[in-house]
Amino acid sequence: MAGTTLVVGLGNPGPEYERTRHNIGQMVVGELASRMGGGFTRHKAGAVVATGRLGIGGPRVVLAMSTGYMNTSGRPVSALAKFYDVGPEDLVVVHDELDIPFDTLRLKRGGGEGGHNGLKSITASLGTKDYFRVRAGIGRPPGRMDVADFVLKPFTKAEQDLLPLHVDRAADAVEALVTDGLEAAQQRFNS
Repeated sequence: MAGTTLVVGLGNPGPEYERTRHNIGQMVVGELASRMGGGFTRHKAGAVVATGRLGIGGPRVVLAMSTGYMNTSGRPVSALAKFYDVGPEDLVVVHDELDIPFDTLRLKRGGGEGGHNGLKSITASLGTKDYFRVRAGIGRPPGRMDVADFVLKPFTKAEQDLLPLHVDRAADAVEALVTDGLEAAQQRFNS
């Protein structure tokens, strides 16, 4: 990736959603901000942002989290992309993924939204699906539990024990994607 990369972690605002499955994207972006030693500041786009470099002398990144709800993620992402002059080729969206098991990652560019309202909103606002995604697996709901209920629940105790490793590995995957490119990152993280 050339120039500035915008890395967006999807989730919902407020303490009641902070540790839920739907907010794993924000957890990953929070980990990246911690690695950069930067804090988040409010941005007029309806988001909080942290800017810096990944690694020593690494590429410039803008880390962002919307201050609105998941299903309205598109508006702030589009506004930030315009503000920082970032095209879809330099946009990475980190989000929860039902269709892969917990503690599993998949990286890709483009593709469908798989019913994910945050991705649908971003695609509609940008007018393209051709941006990068780091998909952090959360698995499927047990039994007949409604998907909306499942993603808004906290991780199980067993998952919480592994969650720091999952978030750390997803942050590593974002760094690899930004510094080494999609193919190299996929070979390393698409487990």
